[in-house]
Amino acid sequence: MEEKIRVGIVSYLNSRPLIYGLQRLPIKDKITLIEEYPALLADMLQKGNIDVGLVPVAIIPELPQSYICGNYCIGSVGDVASVALFSEVPVQQVETIYLDYQSRSSVKLLQWLVQHYWKINPKYVEAQNEDYIQQIRGNTAALIIGDRALKYRSQAQYIYDLAGEWKAATGLPFVFAAWVSSRPLPEAFIQEFDEANSYGLLHIDEIAQAHNNGVYDLKKYYSQDLSYELDAEKRKGLELFLNTISK
Repeated sequence: MEEKIRVGIVSYLNSRPLIYGLQRLPIKDKITLIEEYPALLADMLQKGNIDVGLVPVAIIPELPQSYICGNYCIGSVGDVASVALFSEVPVQQVETIYLDYQSRSSVKLLQWLVQHYWKINPKYVEAQNEDYIQQIRGNTAALIIGDRALKYRSQAQYIYDLAGEWKAATGLPFVFAAWVSSRPLPEAFIQEFDEANSYGLLHIDEIAQAHNNGVYDLKKYYSQDLSYELDAEKRKGLELFLNTISK
């Protein structure tokens, strides 16, 4: 019996369209799905505990070998809604920023924006758990990603959407996560994997309805905020980002 390929998937709403087909099409019998938050998936890929994962792109320079598998990603061509700096004051007045422990790419992106675009000099605090969100007050802000960011939007005074800020600064879309492996995978598998990813994008209405949480318009999230095709412009944005963090 052929050994199954271990596929690491993100435990956020943003990944549901990509994994929809992986859970339903015949490829499901060839893979084992392992669900975790992004930073932990990155560790699992580095340690060889998964074969391919939807991992933060910031991990790519840290891998001895890396291969982007297929033509789909977690990306955005403008505001993404679920990755943002939240504060009670304008960004120029922010003195301390709590960093979301569940992310790597978002932290690197935030730090790039702080240094090169906003040009401020805050103190960083690495959060250890979800309680850090309660620290948002006065001149203390926080980076929040994923489903928790969607939930916090309704109570935030200032929202700095990181993908939108990157687009304003560079003119390019942003890629937060991509399917990455640490070894070459068979071409036939990657083609079938791509087909499974694209299958979910044909069922956005159904996926949005199934995961509706009453917090955010998921149809808008899946069809407007997020952009899943890893096209030429996103690859340019990805290349620029990886160049900036590897210097």
